[in-house]
Amino acid sequence: MTKPVPADVVSRLKAVLGEGGWSQDPDRLAPKLKEWRGRWSGQTPLLALPRSTAQVSAVVGICAAEGVAITPQGGNTGLVAGQIPQGEVLLSTEKLTAVRDIDAFDDVMVLEAGVTLAAAHEAALSVGRRFPLSLASEGSCTIGGLASTNAGGTAVLRYGTMRDQILGIEAVLPNGAVWNGLKRLRKDNTGYDLKHLLIGAEGTLGVITAASLKLYPLLASRCVAIAAVATPHDAIALLAKAKDETGGAVEAFELMSRLGVAFALKNIPGLREPLEAVHPWYVLIETASGEPGAAEAAMERLLSGALESGLIQDAAIAQTESQAHAFWAVRENQSGGQKPEGAAWKHDVSVPVSKVAAFIDQATAAMERFSPGVRVVAFGHVGDGNVHYDVLRADGASDDPHDALRDEGARIVHDIVAAMDGSISAEHGLGAMKSVEALRYKSPVEVAALRAVRAALDPQRIMNPRVLF
Repeated sequence: MTKPVPADVVSRLKAVLGEGGWSQDPDRLAPKLKEWRGRWSGQTPLLALPRSTAQVSAVVGICAAEGVAITPQGGNTGLVAGQIPQGEVLLSTEKLTAVRDIDAFDDVMVLEAGVTLAAAHEAALSVGRRFPLSLASEGSCTIGGLASTNAGGTAVLRYGTMRDQILGIEAVLPNGAVWNGLKRLRKDNTGYDLKHLLIGAEGTLGVITAASLKLYPLLASRCVAIAAVATPHDAIALLAKAKDETGGAVEAFELMSRLGVAFALKNIPGLREPLEAVHPWYVLIETASGEPGAAEAAMERLLSGALESGLIQDAAIAQTESQAHAFWAVRENQSGGQKPEGAAWKHDVSVPVSKVAAFIDQATAAMERFSPGVRVVAFGHVGDGNVHYDVLRADGASDDPHDALRDEGARIVHDIVAAMDGSISAEHGLGAMKSVEALRYKSPVEVAALRAVRAALDPQRIMNPRVLF
């Protein structure tokens, strides 16, 4: 627990934030002090709700002068406890919602940190452009949080992570100074790129208040399909074929196990079986092209060839927007479908794409040896090597014994990931959950360099102090 915040500091923060700019109401605080899965909860002496970068600067400046810790929070969709305060001042960006600029010629929009991903999509469409980052939590997650965690999502295969979508950043540094780096340049070779330090830093090097984001042209054709495969190995072979067949037009390539699909169908109202028969594994594929009809034609070529060769057992191409949404709903409710099934160990890992199938095989065999009866649900962004590998308690068992084995089970899974030159956190960051564990997998040289950067910018360690080494 962080040391208590002096009452006079709280009073000064209230004064600079003004009426409506702060809260201590338990009902107002409650949803911000608990993460989505309910695994972590926290407390704060004050919820700061700044409405401008200047107010963020004032809050951070006061806290820096007094050595008071701050936890920044965006949409509270993170899953590694990085946004949950344990006594720190909670600084929410929810009121920083301005679209400062949008330019279809430069293909850029400048959004404040509290703009949701869904609102960002709407802003891009308003000028006939597209912002390609796509996550299931788009109605809640925010631009600042997406940048701070370098979020990925379903379109990384074609467009890259949030880091690849950012041209510039505005941020309040740990001493309260404002860095205006909101450039919209595609090239700027003038020294250290500070924005890339802040992206993925999980709020430890400052508070991101706005970002300049890339826009892309709208594509003329789009096609969504679900295919059935016997094994993850076949899914990886299908991915290679899809890349070749479409000339790089694959936007998403998502793997789902039958167990994950079954949980979604069982526990999420309104979902339907994606195919007539039941299959052990499914792949959701989305292609898009600037040429009318090209995405559909490429998908048909891909699937017909894969059926003929026996690489897939069945497939269905969405004929309408509603069918495409129905296919995606099965994928996007993989986590939600698990929730009623009891305790689970969640792993957000990445390995080289060529090793995804081997990872699933090895990890599942290891989990079945370690805790017989567990139910493994593997799904995720196989196109970029990111697997959400979840281990649920045995059917009918109690939660507590399974929870007690969580850390030991994670060590086994993460050791397999490390042996494959992978990462123990593909897109959620380290947060408070994995920061200590990461020391096992990072070299002393890397850790020393990361600590040196942080010490230079935040010598008092007041920014998200429980996160990162």
